[in-house]
Amino acid sequence: MDTLKNKFLILFFLLFSACSSIPSNTLNSCSIFNERYLWYKHTKKVEQKWGTPIYIQLAIIKMESDFDWLAKPARQKIFKVIPFKRPSSSFGYSQAVKGTWEQYKKETGNKLATRMRFKDSVDFIGWYTNKTESILKISKKDAFRQYLAYHEGWGNYKNYKKNDKVIHLAKKVEKQSRIYKKQLNECNNSLKKNKYIIF
Repeated sequence: MDTLKNKFLILFFLLFSACSSIPSNTLNSCSIFNERYLWYKHTKKVEQKWGTPIYIQLAIIKMESDFDWLAKPARQKIFKVIPFKRPSSSFGYSQAVKGTWEQYKKETGNKLATRMRFKDSVDFIGWYTNKTESILKISKKDAFRQYLAYHEGWGNYKNYKKNDKVIHLAKKVEKQSRIYKKQLNECNNSLKKNKYIIF
C-alpha cells in the first residue's frame, strides 16, 4: 500500500512540475506551446471568450513574471541591506494583486481560481483587458496601451505620461507581442494538428 502511495505521489509531483516549470525558451511562442500544449488550449479559449489575442496574453505574462508561477516582487531593503516587505501583493504568472484577483473571482464566478495556475492567470488577463476596453476604450489588440492600463490600473492610467519607466515597459510588451504574433503565424497550423496532445 505504501509503495502504491509513493508511486502516486511521485507521479503527481512529476505532472505538477511539468505543468508549472518555466518553459526553456520564453522568447518564442511556438517553443512555449510545443512544451506546454495545454497552455495553447487555455490561451486559445481566452481569445475566443474575451477577445484578447494569444500574443498579447503571452507578452503580458512575459513582462510580468517571465512565466514563473511563483513570481513575487523583490523585497524592499532597509539601508540597502536588510530585507523588508514586498512593495505589493502581486503574485504568480499574471502578477495580479490580491484585491483585483478577488474582484476577478467575484465577477467571473471562478471561485477556485489561483494565481499559480496558468489557466486562471490567462483568463484573468482576458477579463482585465476586456474591462480595460470597456472602461478606457482601448482595443484588446493595442498591446502598448493595454499594458499601460494593466500595470497602472484603470484609475491611474491617465497619468502614465508622467512615468517614463512604465512607458518603456509598455514598449517592450508591444515589441514582444509583435514577435509572438509572427511566430504564431508560422506554427499555427502545426499547433492545430496537435490538438490531441496533452503535454
